[in-house]
Amino acid sequence: MSSAICPCGSGNLLDSCCGRYHAGLPAPCAEALMRSRYSAYVLGLVDYLLDTTLPVQKSSLDRDSIHQWSAQSTWLGLEVESVELLGGTPEHAFVTFVARWHDTAGEHRHRERSAFVQNNGRWYFIDPTVQLKAGRNDACPCGSGQKFKKCCSAYMA
Repeated sequence: MSSAICPCGSGNLLDSCCGRYHAGLPAPCAEALMRSRYSAYVLGLVDYLLDTTLPVQKSSLDRDSIHQWSAQSTWLGLEVESVELLGGTPEHAFVTFVARWHDTAGEHRHRERSAFVQNNGRWYFIDPTVQLKAGRNDACPCGSGQKFKKCCSAYMA
């Protein structure tokens, strides 16, 4: 059992915080998934980052770039500003956060309002940098079985 403090800023031990999600337990909410993803960047857990991104977007992610950014950055902290649970079937949420890190170009602060969707008991990050190829009347890429326009299209801004 690790006595390391979780990088997500909760103040809890890693094993009883984000570490359990990294080990395979599904994150119970969008905020927990977002915090565990930040911790995954800190810890270099690139596979976790890929696996918690909307499955149809996973193949478009650049694994090597994610690994390089993770490894070459000194992670300075995470602040969760707000969580908006939007309900619906499947459930959607927004998490607004600020992540700070230092790299060869200096210190950085990134504020983001990330979208998440829960499907089949798991929460997924909807990556805004990966375009979803779905028409309004196509099946939603999240796998809900609904039309894109009735499901995730509103969260792709």
